Amino acid sequence: MQSVYRHLFSVLFVFSSLHVNRLTEGCSCALTHPQDAYCNSDIVIRAKVVGKKLLKDGPFGTMRYTVKQMKMYKGFNKMQHVQHIYTDASESLCGVKFDINKYQYLITGRVFDGKVYTGLCNFNERWERLSLAQKKGINHRYQLGCSCRIKPCHYLPCFVNSKNECLWTDMLSHFGYPGYQSRHYACIQQKEGYCSWYRGMTARDKTTINATDP
Repeated sequence: MQSVYRHLFSVLFVFSSLHVNRLTEGCSCALTHPQDAYCNSDIVIRAKVVGKKLLKDGPFGTMRYTVKQMKMYKGFNKMQHVQHIYTDASESLCGVKFDINKYQYLITGRVFDGKVYTGLCNFNERWERLSLAQKKGINHRYQLGCSCRIKPCHYLPCFVNSKNECLWTDMLSHFGYPGYQSRHYACIQQKEGYCSWYRGMTARDKTTINATDP
């Protein structure tokens, strides 16, 4: 019965943690800004995957990855240290594959029955592929915007409907993922109560906040 609940949770996971427009047989995920992926996750860690084991539970099995946690960014209220990551063994059920003893990964997931589950629809990326702004967002900026709503714009015209929304236009300007807003911006709530895109200060651009940028 526990394996049945776990696979049901995995199916629900696909719809509650949508990340990237990626298709395999039976698995499709919508685009999600990394900030939303962070805010909607129970656990966010940087870790190196050091081992794996196929568990024969349920009809398709579960892959259990053993990880060496480098840093936890979110999830201290759920667990202090992550040792194993669970995902469906089948990519058709949105199971994710990690390389063993090669890279450090940013891993996001949800906690169910004391275990961390992740999949293709979560934000899992090699650490060196993240932009500096994404690393800063994961470190502290994204959590400042979890009360904001990032509204995707797939077709023009697009409008925000409330002061807590940021309009996400990567799909228009870059025709895919990840785009400039995904890699360099966070949607942060300002002192005045509204949410706007935040880029941060750089050597070339001292403007830190602009409600109309990008």
